Amino acid sequence: MPYVVTESCIKCKYMDCCEVCPVDCFYEGENMLVINPDECIDCGVCEPECPAEAIIPDSDDDGKWSKVNEEYSAKWPNIVRKGTPPEDGKEFEGVEDKYNKFFSSKPGEGSED
Repeated sequence: MPYVVTESCIKCKYMDCCEVCPVDCFYEGENMLVINPDECIDCGVCEPECPAEAIIPDSDDDGKWSKVNEEYSAKWPNIVRKGTPPEDGKEFEGVEDKYNKFFSSKPGEGSED
């Protein structure tokens, strides 16, 4: 049961989660992170670290976020260290329908260890 990053991350992208991941399975897009489901070891340490509560077990997902995480983790660069979150991230917490309004398929910068 891998974990997935959901819509709540879009435009918030705090990145606390990637700092605690023991297997470095997070990948960075322009305005959100995703988890590679083949690399996630289901440890769950990332879930409580997310201030936006954007990480859930894939068993709690309707399938949409599992597909998004799988697709974009194959395209975006790996991120292992917390970067600078968006200055306006707090303003986007709780906003509905962020995927349709704000999602960007562009890659982020990533980070190397």
